[in-house]
Amino acid sequence: MMNLKEKVYTVVKTIPKGKVLTYKDVAKRAGRPRAYRAVGNILNKNVDPKVPCHRVIRSDGKIGGYRDGTVFKIERLRKEGYLK
Repeated sequence: MMNLKEKVYTVVKTIPKGKVLTYKDVAKRAGRPRAYRAVGNILNKNVDPKVPCHRVIRSDGKIGGYRDGTVFKIERLRKEGYLK
């Protein structure tokens, strides 16, 4: 059985380029709808480039944090066509 971290990474790996999910969406899809803060903490520790955690944003539409810095997250989302 997968732990929450594995479930979160599995969900985030399915987010297509140019699209985003919220931390809450990821928590729901991972089977733990109220664990959205845990999702943020898990993604903040991610070092695997195969897990596109820059594609996860806050429910209010704001970008949210990013391990490599918010500016880098915005830049990556722009390159993928999510932001203009």
